[in-house]
Amino acid sequence: MEGRLKGYLAQWTGFEKGWIAVFTAVTVYLYFAFEDTLLGLVSSIAGMLCVVLVAKGKVSNYAFGVVQTATYGYIAFGYGLYGEAMLNWAFYFPTQFIGIWLWMRHAKKKEESERGEDVYVKRLTPKGWLIVIGSFAVGALLYAELLKVLSAQQVRIDSMAVVLSVIAQILMVQRYAEQWVIWILVNVLTITLWVVTLVQTGGNDWNMVIMWTAFLVNSIYGYVNWILLSKVQKAEGSVAA
Repeated sequence: MEGRLKGYLAQWTGFEKGWIAVFTAVTVYLYFAFEDTLLGLVSSIAGMLCVVLVAKGKVSNYAFGVVQTATYGYIAFGYGLYGEAMLNWAFYFPTQFIGIWLWMRHAKKKEESERGEDVYVKRLTPKGWLIVIGSFAVGALLYAELLKVLSAQQVRIDSMAVVLSVIAQILMVQRYAEQWVIWILVNVLTITLWVVTLVQTGGNDWNMVIMWTAFLVNSIYGYVNWILLSKVQKAEGSVAA
C-alpha cells in the first residue's frame, strides 16, 4: 500500500503538491478564523482535488467532482444563486458519470502515458470556436431571462458564468485542451459573483472565494499542461479521436 502511494505521488510535480498544500492550508484556516460551514470546507477541498486531477488528465478527478458538485449546489442555493445551484445539481453532477465513461473509453495504457495522464488530448478547430462563441452569446441571453423570472441574485454575472461553465464542461468530457480558456473566464466571473454576494448578504462562506481562486490558478496551469500534452502526443502519434 505504501509503495503504491509513493508511486502515485511520484507522478505529481512539485508545483502540484505545493498548490494543493497551500490552498488546503488557507481553506482550513478560513474555516476556523471566519467560522465557515463544514459543508463549505468539504466542498472546497473536494473541488481543489478535482480540478488539479483534471489538469493532470486523471480520470479519478470525477470521484471528487461528485462530492463537490453536490455540496456546492446546496451552498449556492442557500445564497439565492439559483443559476449556480441548477448548474451543479442538474448538469455538473450527472456529467461526472458521463465524464468517467467517456474518459475510460479513451484511456491510455500506462506505458503510453507521456506525463502521467490517463487520456488522449484533443484540440478545438476554428469552426469549433465559432460554435462555442455563438452558443455562449445565445445561451447567456436566454438564461438571464430565466433567472430574472426566478428572482435570482446577480443575474448577468450568474448567467454568463453558468453558460460558460456548461460549455467548458462539455469540452472537458470531450478532452479538449481549450476547455481551460473557458474555465479561466468562468473562474474570474464566479470569484466576482461570490465576492459581491457575500459582501451584500453578510455571508461567511469565504471558502467559496478561496476555492474559485484556486480553480483560477489551476486553470492557467491546466491550460499549459494540456497544451504540452497535446504537442507531445501529436509528436508521438498517439492522438485518439
